[in-house]
Amino acid sequence: MDLYKFDKVLGTVDQRQWFGKAIKHFVLAVVATAFAAFLFSCGDQNSQIVQNENTGGALGTSYSIIYQSDRELDFQDEIDSVFRAVNQSLSTYIGDSDISKINQGDTTIVVDDMFREVFELSKEVHHKTDGYFDPTVGVLVNAWGFGPERKMTMDSTRVDSLLAYVGFDKVSLSENGRVKKENPTIYFDFNAIAKGYAIDRLARMMDGMGIQNYLLEVGGELVAKGENRMKKQPWVVGIDDPQVEVGRRLKLMLHLKNRALASSGNYRKFRVDSISGEKYVHTVDPKTGYTKNANTLAATVLATNCAEADAYATAFMAMNLEDALAFLMKHKGLDAYIIYLENGETKEFMTDGFKELVVVN
Repeated sequence: MDLYKFDKVLGTVDQRQWFGKAIKHFVLAVVATAFAAFLFSCGDQNSQIVQNENTGGALGTSYSIIYQSDRELDFQDEIDSVFRAVNQSLSTYIGDSDISKINQGDTTIVVDDMFREVFELSKEVHHKTDGYFDPTVGVLVNAWGFGPERKMTMDSTRVDSLLAYVGFDKVSLSENGRVKKENPTIYFDFNAIAKGYAIDRLARMMDGMGIQNYLLEVGGELVAKGENRMKKQPWVVGIDDPQVEVGRRLKLMLHLKNRALASSGNYRKFRVDSISGEKYVHTVDPKTGYTKNANTLAATVLATNCAEADAYATAFMAMNLEDALAFLMKHKGLDAYIIYLENGETKEFMTDGFKELVVVN
């Protein structure tokens, strides 16, 4: 997802368009000051607030890391280290990563703590969503042309045959850290949770460094802690309108403090068959095996950690709208904002907790 950053009154777009790769999910805009500045506190004239920032590219997208302290800091080496570790464990786009070796049938790999944490959280979300979140859907993601492996010509027979290799109940993780698969063809794809998890790892790093106020963004996924002390208010983030395919237009803004936010949507990541003209979106329903071109346009989820928010946002895109709304009514620990179509008309749903954070102009 592209990230907007604004000077003062939503003015200057940050120049990071050199990251040309399309980025999954619902686009977010982080509203923050675009320069490092100093602000003296009322209680201590010797105390100053310095805004430190690192930006760059990782995980196939761009990132912006903002952290405030009483002095200039540069955590670039630590940030790069987190991304390297996550890639080595969980990236299907790196041929010698742990997950790639496991997908290739290597049964000798002993996974690290990151893989284990993502595996266990995936199992939990898979269970709670009745299977709508399923990282073993990777074989279908590849076949439909949205993964690192070769795209296939899909028909009902091919879909049915590949569904035999989908199901998180067909895999397990032993105490000694080895993955067991019922069939070696089963293909893990943690891309719908790994980006959120990477941000959580960055947050742990910031906490370990003693940073109390930060805003971490990777490809539109966010973790905010504390507040923007330079503006003396919570961090403010903006959510793009999913019906604007060219350019950007903010749908709404909200305050974010000590929460994680992730979004998913099919409005930007899709492909159109050159022969039939049929549109295929990147969300694959793990129950049917087909891409889910439903009436839900986008889902944004707030949770205590970004991996969880990332996973549930993906699940809500795979679910029928009615099931997603019913799920949110039952699970009060999650807040969400869903944009959908009903009889051709755009409508919105927000949990009460989400409404409370919306910035009113």
